[in-house]
Amino acid sequence: MGILPDKQKTRLKNLFASKLDGEVKMVMFTQQFECEFCKDTRELVEELTQTSPKLKVVIYDFSKDKEKAKEFNVDKIPAIVLVGKRDYCVRFYGIPSGYEFTALTEDIIDVSIGKTNLTPQTKEKLQTINKPIHIQVFTTPTCPYCPQAVRLAHQFAIENPFIRADMIEVVEFPFLGQRYAVMGVPKVVINETISFVGALPEDRFIEYVLIAQSRAEAHMFT
Repeated sequence: MGILPDKQKTRLKNLFASKLDGEVKMVMFTQQFECEFCKDTRELVEELTQTSPKLKVVIYDFSKDKEKAKEFNVDKIPAIVLVGKRDYCVRFYGIPSGYEFTALTEDIIDVSIGKTNLTPQTKEKLQTINKPIHIQVFTTPTCPYCPQAVRLAHQFAIENPFIRADMIEVVEFPFLGQRYAVMGVPKVVINETISFVGALPEDRFIEYVLIAQSRAEAHMFT
């Protein structure tokens, strides 16, 4: 028995047939002696390729393929990188199960198209970002509000190449939960200097990103 039920595969086949434009490559990092959730994550992306001819998967060994991990800026496993016409810096660390599976499927559609449904006002603000921004969104599979935060972070990355956005399943990476004092989810950390808890609306989330850029600019002149 696979990860995805047959009914869900059928639904995804219909969804991707109507929504996908370009090809999406799912680059997955695991290792020979797989981590606790690596096997399930690998099987998940492999099963997803069965739902559309436009979905491809490439599997790398995190230990053996160090140059590829460096190329994609992947520093932990399991990891999924979504690549369309370019690498949009959309990352999933940990298996995107539960509520996060919806974020994965919606991200696949956006990466396939190469654009998002963010508001024109948000896209205009995103165009002003010209310094590296790293957004980490800490989640759990049972959090119904987490996909909203993940999706916005990933949409920001799709719209602006200076932004890198990670979903991090905190149960799988407890050391990061401790480092960033994750007491509730979703918790968003931007450039190590800005953080907040909760699924903020689009217009408020982007303001935190702009503050992070302002701090990055100020740091350059100190």
